[in-house]
Amino acid sequence: MDWIQTIIIAIVEGLTEFLPVSSTGHMIIAQNLLGVPQGDPFVHAFTFIIQFGAILSVVCLYWKRFFEFDNTPAPQGSSLWQKLKHKYNFYWILIVGVLPAVVIGLLAKKSGLLDWLLDSVEVVAIMLVLGGVFMLFCDRLFNKGSEDNKVDERRSFMIGLFQCISVIPGVSRSMATIVGGMTQGLTRRRAAKFSFFLAVPTMAGATLLDLLDLLKEDTVWATSHNITMLILGCVIAFVVALLAMKWFVNYITKYGFKAFGIYRIVVGSIIIIMLLMGQSLAMVD
Repeated sequence: MDWIQTIIIAIVEGLTEFLPVSSTGHMIIAQNLLGVPQGDPFVHAFTFIIQFGAILSVVCLYWKRFFEFDNTPAPQGSSLWQKLKHKYNFYWILIVGVLPAVVIGLLAKKSGLLDWLLDSVEVVAIMLVLGGVFMLFCDRLFNKGSEDNKVDERRSFMIGLFQCISVIPGVSRSMATIVGGMTQGLTRRRAAKFSFFLAVPTMAGATLLDLLDLLKEDTVWATSHNITMLILGCVIAFVVALLAMKWFVNYITKYGFKAFGIYRIVVGSIIIIMLLMGQSLAMVD
């Protein structure tokens, strides 16, 4: 990967990580358009690792939430475990929510399914269209959230199950978790914010797993150029995601998913038509 490819793909990641359009799917499309070789272990790792740069923007923007503890007294008669859960409830809720993704993600990774999906622009295009059609109607189906509903253990676990669907590129982790939250009675705003929070342990784990896999392989990839590209990609994704995140929360609260659904259908349909016509997506040889 060269400088231009890295910068463009990182911008795409930062813009789309928190939008319900599939950041991984858009990076795969961008890689194809830019002529980035598919199937390369470093390219696979790059796709996940720069997502962590975008995820760090959540911690930066909502740092008070991540370092805020419940110092009120636990209910009388609470055990040590219950007292710990009371004080660190925010982290406990995130752990419960990320558990399904840990199990499904590891199975997909070890089976080779994840690497196969990451090389398939056809899967991305189909899922963009299917997800887009769903998003045209999801506001009417699930727009019954209440400000009185908070994220508890049960809701967190259910949202975590929805997140597992996003192992398929083109689905969108953001869409899956926000819709998952709405099915549990959360408002769009609260569901979107919890989607951001849940992304932190999820993508941190995925990044760590990919780094470990890279280190186990032949370290021929660890050139100064590739390491520089990883750092540059993370920094750009962080900055762009920071700018995009607040806008998204306000937009989705007011207008919902419909515009994103239309966008997904248009982009996915164009790619499918090009593939059916035997046209290459590569703009650069």
